[in-house]
Amino acid sequence: MDKLAEQVGTETEETVRAASQDEYMSPGQLAFFRRRLLDEEKALLSAVKETAGHLQESEVSSDWNDRASAEEEHTLELRVRDRERKLLQKIREALRRIDDGEYGWCEESGEPIGIARLLARPTAALCLEAQERREQAKRRFGG
Repeated sequence: MDKLAEQVGTETEETVRAASQDEYMSPGQLAFFRRRLLDEEKALLSAVKETAGHLQESEVSSDWNDRASAEEEHTLELRVRDRERKLLQKIREALRRIDDGEYGWCEESGEPIGIARLLARPTAALCLEAQERREQAKRRFGG
């Protein structure tokens, strides 16, 4: 058990990439992705706090041009934060999948998502083929 505890905390991107197929979603790899997701969650929450503070600090200008510029900046900021809110939800879903033992496996096919895809998009819930099918169906049916 001590050896497992040591291994769980020492995975790096290089060791995750170099792992054999037999080691797919090992405790060390799951710990690596959990750390990566938690770090991203922390960064997003920090950005949310910063935006909230920034929006509360803004002054109302009597000049219509200044007011319009400020409102446009706020709109853009809120749009970015909305995207980040959606990403935060995906991060929490990925963390739940780690807890449930479902992380790294395609929700549609049950096949491995793949290390390269998870490194690029740690919140991925579908393998590349399933994601492509879903995107084609969206384009076809206008979703």
